[in-house]
Amino acid sequence: MSTAYATIEDITILWRPLSASEQARAEALLPLVSDELRTYAKQVGKDLDEMVAADEAYASTVKIVTVDATTRVLRQDIEGDAMTQESMSGLGYSWQGTYAVPGGGIGGAIMKNDLRRLGLLNQQYGSEFLWGGSQAST
Repeated sequence: MSTAYATIEDITILWRPLSASEQARAEALLPLVSDELRTYAKQVGKDLDEMVAADEAYASTVKIVTVDATTRVLRQDIEGDAMTQESMSGLGYSWQGTYAVPGGGIGGAIMKNDLRRLGLLNQQYGSEFLWGGSQAST
């Protein structure tokens, strides 16, 4: 694991003070979230560590994204299913629930919006020949 882009103090300042168990989880999560961001950058051909070293404003943005993603994981319920909404029925055997963090986990905590803020989303482009066949001249 590499060094983390944010610290426990950053989480405390930017989000809120942490309990002892949250602090232990955050210490383990920060390097993992940072490595996950490095992996996303590598997939699009960028070196996140070089980009952070070259620009202070970008380094602050990476710190913010790291704190945001870490706090999303910390907000997940580790005891059971993290439901934001739940309804039940009686004899009709109906149940419905909405999860707070669909997908969950560290990978699910890093959102497309975060990657867009860091410039790590590749814009996809391409074309498709709609009529079939080839364009070879005869």
